[in-house]
Formats: sequence, structure tokens, C-alpha cells
Amino acid sequence: MADEEGMKVTIVGPGKVGMVLAYTLVLRGVAREVVLVGSNREKAEGEALDLTHAQAFQQIPVKVRAGEIEDAAGSEVVAICASIPMPAGLHTRNALAQGNADLMKELLPRIAKVAPDCKLVMVTNPVDVLTWQALQLTGFPRERVVGTGTLVDSIRFRELLSEMLAIHPDDLRAYILGEHGEHQFPAMSVAQSGGERIDDTPERRALCERAKHFGIEVFRKKGNTCYAIGQSAAYIIEAILLDEKRTVPLSVLVDGYLGVNDVCLSLPVVVGKKGVERFLHPDLNEVEAGQFREAARAVREVIEGLS
Repeated sequence: MADEEGMKVTIVGPGKVGMVLAYTLVLRGVAREVVLVGSNREKAEGEALDLTHAQAFQQIPVKVRAGEIEDAAGSEVVAICASIPMPAGLHTRNALAQGNADLMKELLPRIAKVAPDCKLVMVTNPVDVLTWQALQLTGFPRERVVGTGTLVDSIRFRELLSEMLAIHPDDLRAYILGEHGEHQFPAMSVAQSGGERIDDTPERRALCERAKHFGIEVFRKKGNTCYAIGQSAAYIIEAILLDEKRTVPLSVLVDGYLGVNDVCLSLPVVVGKKGVERFLHPDLNEVEAGQFREAARAVREVIEGLS
């Protein structure tokens, strides 16, 4: 167990996703202090009060309070969940790009000023674009800025693959990489379980297509996605706070891998107390390498379209 000092987490944007994240951190007793920062201070205070009452049932006490950006000072991790509403009639992550990029310009420089040593976990979509922007706005090293990326997509893929292979999903080493969006792909050339390669078949690749569209399907049916993405953010934060050295696919700044530079995409990384402890470079086949470069092109196109 990590020392209690430095177990403070600030969540910017205590909406549906942010509150699933906060509730998960309280249930798991990971953080010792959780600060909720939102544009509606009264609502944030209500959420903090409600969660304070809930944590009284837990064995490990967690202090929960509402605050302002300045209250992020001393945070080990700051999670960015704040977002503009999805434009009417649209159901794509990139539709949020300009509005959320403008929002990040307001938030991130202030966070960097008051919490200059924090690890930044970007949850807001389009996450690859905004993870890249976060690096520009904060000046943080790439080890301390990650996006949730394809972590949820990979978990969905493993669940589907588990049913097909009759192997527990925890025992599958299968990643979806690239963009958290249309240009994600399964890295089947390096997928394995128990040291045995998982054969690449059209049926297994089709599972990736199903996993890719789950998020939009949930959004269309209930108006938001919150549980899976909130859990994924909590998983990352727990790995940081407890220095777990977990290997997970996250959106990070790519620095020359497969000829790709200056864009954020999902790759397997080792996560611990320092943030990213190690950047991994899987030996993808030629087709997958091309898909990775295409994902880079698509994300770069969105970045260049921002004003």
C-alpha cells in the first residue's frame, strides 16, 4: 500500500462520468481526499455531501469536498471529465472537439499552475486530441499526461473474445490500439493467452468492430456513457496512487514509433507512481502498422482543424 501522503485526487467535471469515478475511488478506498471541481458549485457541493454520507459506510475514510481549481493544489492526480454537451443530432466524439478544446484552454493552464507536479488523466472526448492539447497547454512531460484512450475498448473486446475462446478475460492479453474512435484496431499479431498466440481470424477481428461501436450504442440508448469509462479512469488512478506498475493501453504522446510523431494514440504503457513508467512498442505486423499510421493521420487532422 502506498503512503497516505500524496493520495489526493481532484476531479474536474463532476457530472455522470466524474461521479462514477469519484464513487469508485471512495468504494475502493484508494484516495484519501477527493475534490470535486465543477462549473456549478452548488451541485458539486451536493454531490460531495451525498458521497460523504456514502463513504461513512466504508472501512477506509475518504474526505470528499467541493472546491475550485485552486483546491487542486497538492493533488497526486487530476482527472479531467469536464465537457460541453453533445451537439444536438450528433453522436460522434469529434463533434465535441472545438468546444472541449476551448474549455481546456480555460482549465488546464490554471491546473498546471496550482498542481505543477500532478499526473493528468484526460477522460474528456475526443480524448486523443485533448490529451495532445493538454501536453501543449501544461508543458508537462509526456510521462505525466495520459488519456483513457482505448482502455474501455480493449476491455469490451476482451469480454467478447472471452466468450468466443472460453478463456477468462483477465487471462487474455489482447489490445485495441490507435484512436479511441473509428480508427482503432485490434493488435491481433501480438494477442496471446498463457504464452500461446491467439490466431487472427475474420471472426475475431469482427469482435473489434462490435466493441468499437458499443460506446455510441450506449449513448444513443441512454444519452450518455458513464460506468465503464468512470471505472477505467479509476483503474488508471489506482495504478498511479498504489504504484502498481500495470500494463494498460492508454492515449499517450507517440514519439517516433512506426514513424509517428507529435500525436496522441493508444499504446500499451506501464503505469505507476510516476505516471507512465515505461512506453511499450509492440511488434505489429505490416497491416496493423498501417492502421496505426492511419489513426495518427485522422487524429492529426482533427488537431489541425482546431482554431
